[in-house]
Amino acid sequence: MSSPQRPWPGSWVASRLGVRLSDGQRPVGAGLADLVGLAVRRNPRRAHLLVSEVLGKHVPTDPRLVYGAGLLLGELVRARLRQEEPTPPDGLLVDALRRVPGAAAGLRDLLRAPQVPVEAFVLGYAETATALGHSVADALGDAYYLHSTRRPVKGFATYGGFEEEHSHATSHLLLPADPAALDRDVPVVLVDDELSTGRTVLNTIEALHTVRPRSRYVVAALVDLRGPADRARMEALADRLGTRIDAVALAAGHVDLPEDVLEAGQTLVTELTARSAPQEPESTFDVTRVELEWPAGLPDGGRHGFLPAHRERLEKDLPRMADVLASGLGEGASRVLVLGFEELMYAPLRLAEALADARPDLDVRYSTTTRSPVLAVDDPGYAIRTRLTFPAHDDPADGPGERYAYNVSSASDQIILVVDDAGDTPALADGLLRRLQALAPILLATVPARRRP
Repeated sequence: MSSPQRPWPGSWVASRLGVRLSDGQRPVGAGLADLVGLAVRRNPRRAHLLVSEVLGKHVPTDPRLVYGAGLLLGELVRARLRQEEPTPPDGLLVDALRRVPGAAAGLRDLLRAPQVPVEAFVLGYAETATALGHSVADALGDAYYLHSTRRPVKGFATYGGFEEEHSHATSHLLLPADPAALDRDVPVVLVDDELSTGRTVLNTIEALHTVRPRSRYVVAALVDLRGPADRARMEALADRLGTRIDAVALAAGHVDLPEDVLEAGQTLVTELTARSAPQEPESTFDVTRVELEWPAGLPDGGRHGFLPAHRERLEKDLPRMADVLASGLGEGASRVLVLGFEELMYAPLRLAEALADARPDLDVRYSTTTRSPVLAVDDPGYAIRTRLTFPAHDDPADGPGERYAYNVSSASDQIILVVDDAGDTPALADGLLRRLQALAPILLATVPARRRP
């Protein structure tokens, strides 16, 4: 279970909706309740949300734990591809989850030590798994990385698409700058934060296999919740396509749901939403722009492809950019949140990690904004304590709509907001920035979104 110093952040939902987690395999020593809490979705198709303790999406988290957990998942992929028994760091992940001092950095440091490179094509799922997929690719060492996107970009042709059936926004695009990089018969690794039924990855594998048949696929997730029928469906697809499909996860098990959970969940959403009217924030803190001097030509992430050479270049510049951020912090800052922006998760994660290394006197946390609508309940046994709501600010292809930042509060005495230049708009200033200004001083760092030359 979670740290004894705090209740499990799923107990509120478990007691009211009857949702239960049951553990299966624990290949790295952590169980489901170590890795996830629970919240209630504002979505009529699914009542509950598993809220990851290591993803850095909804919960501000030590960035070294987020990156270390991703590298650990990558090591499970490496072992499967090399047909080796995995040797996970003994107890370090559980210690990091329990906030044992030094455990998160120790996990990350151990896993980023040089290993024998493994060639692969790694695909991460937008929006939640974009940085997780990056981390898996980093662990493999010789992987071409691409993440799906919901943002069409002029000049980049669509390679393929697929559907995420339970999602609130189902259209995904693959927009590689170099489509030939996807056409090699190397192992394809598909990375998501959770496997519920596996339908999304099966749709992806079938779509990719139609364009270019491959002999090996590995599905990687933080948690694997598939039942026997779901696993049989994956085996049947592998047989039909004449390929091999494996799956690895940090923990496995299943979620037990009462029959009336959808109705009960929507009733809760209706009741609690009616009680809480959003308050208009008053802008009290300053926004200061900081120039990172992002390396020219370096992609901001994997939307159009990210190579090992890109990662090597980023590693060289991270300490310098962390120093830039550190120099912009206000005097007396001690609790710093680095907040990323929807699909832009990897660059903010690595910047947060480098800042934590450069300034060990700071408590650095990392999370990102999201499209996903979730109910907030200010209770220590609930995973989503607070919610900031603001309009989309990057001119999304599917039109305007609400966006959210969860568990972002005045507990941070400095917020570093990292966006790409496509999202650095007047709508950002009038929306998210105004909400954040009511909480803490803001450093705004912009990285260049990749464009066709």
